[in-house]
Amino acid sequence: MTTLVSTTDTLTRDALAVLQPGFLGTTAPDWLLRRLGEGLSSVGLFGRNIASPEQLAALTERLRAERDDVLVAIDEEGGDVTRLEVRNGSSFPGNYALGTVDDVDLTRAVARELGRRLAECGVNLNWAPSADVNSNQDNPVIGVRSFGADTALVARHTAAYVEGLQSAGVAACTKHFPGHGDTSVDSHHAMPRIDVDLDTVHARDLLPFRAAIAAGSKSVMSAHILLPALDPDRPATLSPQILTGLLREELGFRGLIVTDGMEMQAIASTYGIERGSVLAIAAGADAICVGGGLADEETVLRLRDALVAAVRNGELPEERLADAAARVRGLADWTLRVRGASEPGADSQEGTAPGTASTIAPDTGIGLVAARRAVRVTGSAEPLTEAPYVAAFTPVANIAVGDETPWGVAAELGRLLPGTETGSYSGAGTAGTDAAALAGGLLAAASDRTIVAVVRDAHRHRWMSDALDAVLAARPDTVVVEMGVNGAEPRGALHIATHGAARVCGRAAAEVITGRRE
Repeated sequence: MTTLVSTTDTLTRDALAVLQPGFLGTTAPDWLLRRLGEGLSSVGLFGRNIASPEQLAALTERLRAERDDVLVAIDEEGGDVTRLEVRNGSSFPGNYALGTVDDVDLTRAVARELGRRLAECGVNLNWAPSADVNSNQDNPVIGVRSFGADTALVARHTAAYVEGLQSAGVAACTKHFPGHGDTSVDSHHAMPRIDVDLDTVHARDLLPFRAAIAAGSKSVMSAHILLPALDPDRPATLSPQILTGLLREELGFRGLIVTDGMEMQAIASTYGIERGSVLAIAAGADAICVGGGLADEETVLRLRDALVAAVRNGELPEERLADAAARVRGLADWTLRVRGASEPGADSQEGTAPGTASTIAPDTGIGLVAARRAVRVTGSAEPLTEAPYVAAFTPVANIAVGDETPWGVAAELGRLLPGTETGSYSGAGTAGTDAAALAGGLLAAASDRTIVAVVRDAHRHRWMSDALDAVLAARPDTVVVEMGVNGAEPRGALHIATHGAARVCGRAAAEVITGRRE
């Protein structure tokens, strides 16, 4: 391990150790390498940092040249939320598809293969899985990122995912504690409030986290949500009652507590990131996630100095900061041990629950296997043999997903049926005239081709549902592909629910439409 410079005191090292910052570019900037030498213990990676597996492996190798036990974290859920495959779409269908199949061996195998790919690139901490129970179908930020709306189902698949991921030597970070599934507000934009009683929280939202803890999840991520039944004053990320009282003491979690991104508006616009970071560590968090939006040295120094100042003025106990830093270093030590255990001839990796080896052999095609099994088809139609017109009804992407990752079926249909034409349609209005105009333009563009209408959470977007109805009234032979939460009645001559919008989901849908597999 790199020896820390003697001019950096313990307090400053501890303040740096609890930060998980991001950076810009596909190579590590000098300032980041320098701070690793001074005590920074974690780095967060985003899609902007990744060009290829080879480039990512070189990047993480460079980070470890400065600090061999550095935690390299990423938000790689698979499905809609991918950083490894941000430019092309994920090879894994995501949680909602896995929950639809409801085969825990499959979920475990998918998570293990995803973990293997991360480990191969030098990533050792994944901010996943989402253990949120998607009990509100209008949820704008969770949706297909959840295994589903059934608590028991979410719990068993969360546990399987944790086991699979960690069996590959990558620490899981189960999120978003104590549960983000019953929100109608995206915490990237504002503070969600969940008004349910304590019994509901325990019976519905906490069970998947209990399962994750029992499965050995190395870390848990907090949610920026206000849940008055647990704390009427502060959001979970800043609440001692929730992080220390509930998660640590009542649920018995001993691993690393990581905050969700501190620059998200639920925290940044109400407390500010410096004050929010101090309150989070004081409440029981151990690591501050920042870097999705603020990704520079100045941000790291501001947060470091805010934590140091809070200790010196008595607002943050020094012992609490030291304990948080120790937990970060403890997880870093675990990653070193499992990395060593992965060498040929080594014993099985620590952190893998006994008796959880999958009965499905992981391979590079496991994501497609899962995506195919998740497809649900209503109606019937002859397989397409001529190039169709694909109309993608495109809602505004939530920030967690991002708008840079492609989705849909057009690329895969175009590969199977060359000459496929595509068009993208969007709208925010609810008036029928808006929908009629949108549908009219689509019908004109499609001409006499078969229409494949691709929607995403049609039940949440009135303009989308109305426009689809208008298209179906004129062209009842239209094929409808729903790639979000399947919250509306099936429509169209052929209705295909993929339960996710990843590239591999598009391929599975294209195979159904054409009757061809390649």
